[in-house]
Amino acid sequence: MPKLNLTPHERSDLRAAAHALRPVVLIGDNGLTDAVIKEITVHLQAHQLIKIRVAGDDRQARLTMLEQICDALDAAPIHHLGKILTIYRPNIERPPVLGAPEKPTRAIRKASEPYTPKKLAASGVQRTRSTERARRAEMQAERNSTQEKKASAAPRGLQKFSAVKPAAAPRSNTNRPGSAMSLRAGARRGLGGSGKR
Repeated sequence: MPKLNLTPHERSDLRAAAHALRPVVLIGDNGLTDAVIKEITVHLQAHQLIKIRVAGDDRQARLTMLEQICDALDAAPIHHLGKILTIYRPNIERPPVLGAPEKPTRAIRKASEPYTPKKLAASGVQRTRSTERARRAEMQAERNSTQEKKASAAPRGLQKFSAVKPAAAPRSNTNRPGSAMSLRAGARRGLGGSGKR
């Protein structure tokens, strides 16, 4: 069977998709046996993109195993890093590995669109630049009118219901000792500064 041919961009995307995967098949010291090929076939049908760990230190032997697997199973070699082989074979019965991206969970606005708070968006109100200008002009007019009202009001002392509050009696510290946390030097000893406790 012929090998599956992929573009470099597809291969790069598949390599990125396989980054988090762990090897599902281990090729031991016996090498590439029929049982190993059968196990790889089962996992390719289930996952489409798999990693295989090869026992052995011979790089050339790993490369020939990768070629043999891809030729026998009509798969594409994606990556070979150390003792890990990554291969891919599409399965039309399963969802594609590199399918359409998931739909975003929230609405994404363009940079030129004004921000609409959630409460306004829930009520169906759309903000536009013209409505924003009108709203700002209305707020500015309201601020100006309140400032004019404050300026035209009579001074506080001449208002109708103002009452003069009696002055509070001054506190005397004669019968109350100073605070233990006082920062004044000698505050706990009294005015003399040399009193004993």
